[in-house]
Amino acid sequence: MFEVDPNSQSNLGEVTTNHIHMDVTVDFVKKSLAGTATLEIETLADTQEVVLDTAHLVINGASLLSSDGAPATALETDVSTVHKVYGTALRVKLPEPVSVGSKFKVKIEYETTPSGGAIQFLTPEQTLGKMHPYLFTQCEEIHARSLLPCQDSPSVKLSYSADIRVPKPLTALMSAISTSSRDDGEFTVYSFEQNTTIPSYLIALVVGNLAKSDISDRCAVWSEPENIQDCAWEFAEMDTILSHAEQLVVPYSWGRYDLLVLPPSFPFGGMENPCLTFVTPTLLAGDRSLTDVIAHEIAHSWAGNLVTTKNWEHFWLNEGWTTFFERKIVALLNGEDARQLSCVIGESDLAEAVDFYGHDSALTSLVPKLDGVDPDDAYSTVPYDKGAHLLYYLEQYLGGPAVFEPYMRAYITEFAGKSITTQDWKDFLFSYFSKHDASKVELLNKVAWDQWLYAPGMPPVSNNYDQKPQKVCLDLADRWLKASESGDYAQFSTSDIQDFSTMQKVIFLTRLSENSPIKHETLAALDDVYQLTNYRNCEVRFSWLALALKSNYMHVAGAVVDMLSTQGRMKYTRPLFRLLHTCPEGRELAEKTFLRLRNFYHPICSRMVEKDLGL
Repeated sequence: MFEVDPNSQSNLGEVTTNHIHMDVTVDFVKKSLAGTATLEIETLADTQEVVLDTAHLVINGASLLSSDGAPATALETDVSTVHKVYGTALRVKLPEPVSVGSKFKVKIEYETTPSGGAIQFLTPEQTLGKMHPYLFTQCEEIHARSLLPCQDSPSVKLSYSADIRVPKPLTALMSAISTSSRDDGEFTVYSFEQNTTIPSYLIALVVGNLAKSDISDRCAVWSEPENIQDCAWEFAEMDTILSHAEQLVVPYSWGRYDLLVLPPSFPFGGMENPCLTFVTPTLLAGDRSLTDVIAHEIAHSWAGNLVTTKNWEHFWLNEGWTTFFERKIVALLNGEDARQLSCVIGESDLAEAVDFYGHDSALTSLVPKLDGVDPDDAYSTVPYDKGAHLLYYLEQYLGGPAVFEPYMRAYITEFAGKSITTQDWKDFLFSYFSKHDASKVELLNKVAWDQWLYAPGMPPVSNNYDQKPQKVCLDLADRWLKASESGDYAQFSTSDIQDFSTMQKVIFLTRLSENSPIKHETLAALDDVYQLTNYRNCEVRFSWLALALKSNYMHVAGAVVDMLSTQGRMKYTRPLFRLLHTCPEGRELAEKTFLRLRNFYHPICSRMVEKDLGL
């Protein structure tokens, strides 16, 4: 069963899904979706059953649809196989054995439940407008199975369509092209089509009181009406970013690129749902300084969405490539210095993740073994930054961008629409250069592949990123460290950092954090000069609060609780809870705060924080 994907219970070697049609009604009272999922199945081997992934679904029936208009045939189902991590295997028994190459349609009647991890229902009070309920989905990595019965594995790429029935006056959007809407009494039925094949984790739905602002012919921003103007201004450059990305790879192939700003409980910085990227409102810095997240999500249009990991053990093929692309886009937008700063921050984040998991932890290898493991538990910066570190190394080692970028475009073209493994990636790397420059193959043969791909800990080679762009940040941090000894804080002023980019401010605070604990009087002076506690930019404010907590500076406790209470992005929420919990005076506050907010957070975030705190 696990030859293809250790995190799926589907019979992936026997059947595959070519298309899914969802027809569901949204019920905000019951906090559920109810309706049908019709799967177009093709057999890869002789079989008499279809096994689908489900989690926390109520299965009300299954039927085999006739291709000639005859009545559907009821099918026997079995939901007795339950795995504590991977959910319930839905076994659908076919009336008779079918041979390889057969095609047929199976319709499943089902209903979601509030226990599922994919859907978060928000009360009106949890929205900006305070008038209407809201729901959004987050299916990566293995939560699509709690949205609909499916082969919940990135190895299966399918097209999908949907009819979503929602109560008026709410709007539904999906990771697909909207084709129509029609009245249905107290409901509106929205129809969607996604004709480019995608893995199940990219099926996405949002329902709420939504407004739209067009950015260009192919780009628009969606959000609640109350902040649509702020969102439209913050992300006005998204089509420019998209055009720069196209220069690096191949033309954008998904039609529209819209962006949805979600309510604060969204657990990630962004989610690369095709045609409709989801982003956190923590990106609304008021100065367009955090749009690198948009560059990352746009880069996913090629790495991850078009070329997809075959299973979650090869997740770096999604995120490492995307981070590498993202930093190239940043260089086109803001110069090579900005790229180098991002690489330096990434290397620091990777070191922190390795320290957190342990230098010998299997979860710090680029290709970890995940049999029996919840992929959410393996989620960290490792696949992002260790993967990007490898690709940067190969680019420099093989001769620079002039050599590597043509390979990059060939890689995307070769595997577009496919799901691949690390071995597939490596084989094509060798075959490409064997055709275009055999001398590079000699270099590739000298790479310590096992160390890069399978060994835990930090990468075997340092990339020696350019340190000059961060020198001014480090020099300022060193001045503060010296002033901490002398008590001379009068030398500092707000002008010190007014020309710093967000990344430079983060590097400055990270350098101080590396030297924690810092004297409390120094931290008080730091906050007084730069007003860090009240910083609007979440990256800077988080870096400051983390520095303060590492030094047990509980004067920021109120600000920490405020940040935990106003957003649910795991990048900030998990570390802040962990750091607050390790402070002698913060342990009880961390636990009380989490218990108060656990229903505010997305289920994925709540579960991970609960584990972090040992509750």
